[in-house]
Amino acid sequence: MKYLSSAVFVFLLFVNLSVAQNKAKKPEINWVSIEEAEALRRTEPRKILIDVYTDWCGWCKKMDATTFSDSAIIEYINTHYYAVKLDAEQEEPITLGDKTYVFVPNGRRGYHEIAKELLQDKMSYPTTVFLDENMNMIQPVSGYLDVETIKPILEYLAQNAYKETPWEEWLKNRKAN
Repeated sequence: MKYLSSAVFVFLLFVNLSVAQNKAKKPEINWVSIEEAEALRRTEPRKILIDVYTDWCGWCKKMDATTFSDSAIIEYINTHYYAVKLDAEQEEPITLGDKTYVFVPNGRRGYHEIAKELLQDKMSYPTTVFLDENMNMIQPVSGYLDVETIKPILEYLAQNAYKETPWEEWLKNRKAN
């Protein structure tokens, strides 16, 4: 009986270690701050994807659990973009260049000035904002984006197709291939 208990204990320990190692190996998006993305793009230019969220947003949490947990999406974002998570209600100031953005109290919550600017005064969560390599606005895309919706958007912007081909035409050609 003593040997059986020891064997069960060792077996359970092994299973727990294996599960922990598998979780540790799961790929994740390399999230950086917006200040870090701004600095990184100077040495290795990439577009910037900004996930603007709030702590209370259910759709934001769903997007984290589904879209931003998909291995193909993770790989594509990590290869082609600097990914930023931006809490639209964070209270810490953010300085980019010579401008400092601050939290603005408003009602029970408030908002961060940089979120308001990136969302073009349309405070909707989640919103995925895309900036070019020089931190110029390409497009904010509001709402929950599932894997099938975000994948072509990521490709369209990363390939610079938006500069020459209208979205609908590009999407039609993509589906034909």
